[in-house]
Amino acid sequence: MQSNNIQLVRKRSGDITFRTPRTEDGADVWRLIRACEPLDENSLYCNLLQCDHFSDTCVVAERKSDGAVVGWISGYLMPDDPTTLFVWQVAVDESAQGQGVAKRMLSALLAREICADVRGLKTTITSENAASWALFKSFARSQGGKLKSAPYFRREDHFDGAHATEHMVMITLPEEARSAA
Repeated sequence: MQSNNIQLVRKRSGDITFRTPRTEDGADVWRLIRACEPLDENSLYCNLLQCDHFSDTCVVAERKSDGAVVGWISGYLMPDDPTTLFVWQVAVDESAQGQGVAKRMLSALLAREICADVRGLKTTITSENAASWALFKSFARSQGGKLKSAPYFRREDHFDGAHATEHMVMITLPEEARSAA
């Protein structure tokens, strides 16, 4: 489904469900990410692999009324620390913004059995991405977690000057928040 074909009418938040992605979602996820600037676009094949190989740690938000994919989180457990979930991308279609979809996707992901041992969350965000900073600060507060950040992938050192510095954002989740999930 093309993002530009999605109605721009705000739907009730109860019209959205959260689920594990399927390989058939790959193209919809790819189109959603392309429509959600300033997210970096990956290849369709990359998004297809995420929906397949990393489905346990990714989330699709689907509108019940028409089956449209209106939200996406890609993530994975850190290979050297399976108690940390790395969130790669968060995308919410314009038609579903303002309903807390991204925050609810994060909560749904952490509630999965595969994340039972997760004690922290990491992601990278550029300084200019106000929406992502607001999401992760709000999520940390709602979980009673502590958020720290520091420059990580630097413009000149890692991106040859072609991309803004990515800051590593780390959220430590308190034990009681994990028990409630």
